[in-house]
Amino acid sequence: MQGIESPFQFLTASYLIRIQDLKATTLAEFAGALEACSDASIFFHTFQSLSRHHFLTKGFSNDFAQWALAACNRPELAEQLASFDIREYTSLAELRADLRCTVKDYCELHPQFSAQQSFEAFAFCEAVGVAIPLGFDARTLREFKEGLQRLSRASLHYHFIASRLRLHLQTNDFSHWFESSLGLTGLARRADHIDIYTNTLEGVRTILTQLIEKELCA
Repeated sequence: MQGIESPFQFLTASYLIRIQDLKATTLAEFAGALEACSDASIFFHTFQSLSRHHFLTKGFSNDFAQWALAACNRPELAEQLASFDIREYTSLAELRADLRCTVKDYCELHPQFSAQQSFEAFAFCEAVGVAIPLGFDARTLREFKEGLQRLSRASLHYHFIASRLRLHLQTNDFSHWFESSLGLTGLARRADHIDIYTNTLEGVRTILTQLIEKELCA
């Protein structure tokens, strides 16, 4: 394959984690805190929590759902909060609104639980990230495959999951480059369909590598 003018630049992200002065001890307080917390906090407890628990393929993938289950003993609410697929969101404001409406509606339907004290408070944290170039790029699909093997899990998360917020597109950095720079629409679509909830980040790497190898042999 010919080299291209827009190579894929491999990056990673370093995150500074800060604890906000914001806690919730009841579901009613939690609904209000979801509106008051920062965008970086919504990111930390949803997108970033998927990175922290990358090795899990079962259970809840975001901190909000886990708290509703473990600290509030509200499994039905936990399932609702866990049902949001972050791949469908290109805006944290949209995700925040859906999360808050879910908790608010639950409190209205079950007022007996809205003021019930949780076993432990939910402490809102936030993640502020800085992108860092790794010093290598890819101009062909074969070079991309080689670079993919060198990536840390933090880099995989940055390019494959968190990228949706940066691109404001329902896709990832890899698929975007496959299609826009290499013209490989089919590969882009197949890569984007890799399930981030039933696969670990290492599993994502393995499946993506297999897809690329098939494309190279086609």
